[in-house]
Amino acid sequence: MSEFLGFAWELLAKVVYNIAAVFSSILNLLVFGWLDYFSIFKTYFDTFDIVGKIGAVILFALLIAVPVLIVLICVHRWRVNHQLKHDDTSNKALYREIGRLNKQVLDLMDEKNKVLALKVNAMGGTERIPYMGASALVDDTLPTVGNVVGGAAAGAAAADEGAPVVGVAASGVLTGSASLALDGEGVADAAAAMAKATVEAKTLAEEREIAQANRFPKLSLVDLKYRDFVPPTYDNEISLVDFVEGYRAFACSEMQLYYTPEIVRRYVAGMAASKLLILEGISGTGKTSLPYSFGRYLDNPATIVSVQPSYRDRTEVMGYFNEFSKRFNETEFLRAMYEAGLRPDPSTIVLDEMNLARVEYYFAEILSVLEMPSHDEWVLDLVPTAWAGDPKELHDGKITVPDSLWFVGTANNDDSTFTITDKVYDRAIPIELNERADAFECPAHARVHVTAEHLQYLFQKAKVEHVVSEEVLEKMHKMDQYLQTRFRLAFGNRIIKQMYDFIPVYVACGGTELGGMDYIIARKVLKKFESMNVSFVRDEIKGLIEYIEKTFGEGGLPDSVSYLQRIQNMY
Repeated sequence: MSEFLGFAWELLAKVVYNIAAVFSSILNLLVFGWLDYFSIFKTYFDTFDIVGKIGAVILFALLIAVPVLIVLICVHRWRVNHQLKHDDTSNKALYREIGRLNKQVLDLMDEKNKVLALKVNAMGGTERIPYMGASALVDDTLPTVGNVVGGAAAGAAAADEGAPVVGVAASGVLTGSASLALDGEGVADAAAAMAKATVEAKTLAEEREIAQANRFPKLSLVDLKYRDFVPPTYDNEISLVDFVEGYRAFACSEMQLYYTPEIVRRYVAGMAASKLLILEGISGTGKTSLPYSFGRYLDNPATIVSVQPSYRDRTEVMGYFNEFSKRFNETEFLRAMYEAGLRPDPSTIVLDEMNLARVEYYFAEILSVLEMPSHDEWVLDLVPTAWAGDPKELHDGKITVPDSLWFVGTANNDDSTFTITDKVYDRAIPIELNERADAFECPAHARVHVTAEHLQYLFQKAKVEHVVSEEVLEKMHKMDQYLQTRFRLAFGNRIIKQMYDFIPVYVACGGTELGGMDYIIARKVLKKFESMNVSFVRDEIKGLIEYIEKTFGEGGLPDSVSYLQRIQNMY
């Protein structure tokens, strides 16, 4: 045991000695070693030339600066820490005092504005201007008597007539003569200004009340916007041909956008056949500009919704109810859909770059609703129950898809997008824009005002006046049998219905019956080849082209033949 104690003593003594040696070395480095440093400096200094002496002085100065800097940093840190600890109690008291003073400022501002409101209302009128309250702290300007009754304008009028000018003090109190020296016109102007200010203040108060108390503030503001809506005079005599040509002239003269008559015919006929249109093609051909300018032509601008790659379900476009805030997170898509129900004219929502996400995910519910045969069934659930302050067009927490609303999607086909599935294509009318139309000159054309009801009437009228002929139907039936036999493709019931709706309107817009059928066959039937393994039927495509030219005549279905040739060249 004695040997272990001797070992432990010697080992710990060596450790203590080394620690003491470290501290001793530091003290010698920073404190006691200066005598040695100065002695070395003095020994060599006299032997240096002028350059050496300058270098020696600089080196010795740097040597002195290092410990001095260390000491200053340590002292500064100690003072800061000491000051923070010392001021901790006084800082808390200071913060409480600042809070108390802020509350007093708010109370004083409220009191001042109450007095100001009383003075303004005392000038006349039965309606009281709403009290502004603490909101004056965040407003750009405080309400004054001059602001409300147009005192500056009245004063200028009085000065022109040589009458005494009534001034307005900065606090909003009238100064000058004891009575208002205004003639009859000045009194009328003041009354009109007072009425306008009262209406604006009332509207602002209603908007604030809606924003604070309603779970659908954006939709409720739409109700407020259309409360006193006065519709324009609608043109119920316009024909589809004039409608199409008028749009081309308007887009050319007012927006410098150029579209061929064929594209516009397909767009309008597509509106008759489906509530969903898909504009495809290369970038820069005017896919987004077409529905946007069409909305401007109808004096009802389209709402453009940029689809994001993160869209996964209906909440991305319709919004959702936040259980924490007890409010519905409204989207611009939902607002536009709701507003369309309050307008009699056609409305458009554009889903820009719709295939950046999977359309059948985020748009599935709307696609299903639009398939319902009765418009009464075009209903979407937003919330489970109704609240007292809900917008007036929401019934039991449900919103109706208006019959006056069309959805237009734009799509690019590149590596950054998803393929649009047959489920979506079957329900939509696809329109390809792969070439820019040549510019042309046309006279200026104004907007038109047409109700959606009248547009639907024109579509129904076209179906009566331009019934698809039996000859074309017979040829279509033969082609249907050929496609079923060779390719297992068929004209589904949905495509047949869209054909009966599309072709008559296409003809009424200036097209031909065979041209309308050609487009439907190419874009609705033959497009299904893209989702098939066409390599094993490549030779059959040549036979199909020959069959089409034999049945419909050479050049009878140019769009379908061109599409088949393009498919054939891909494999």
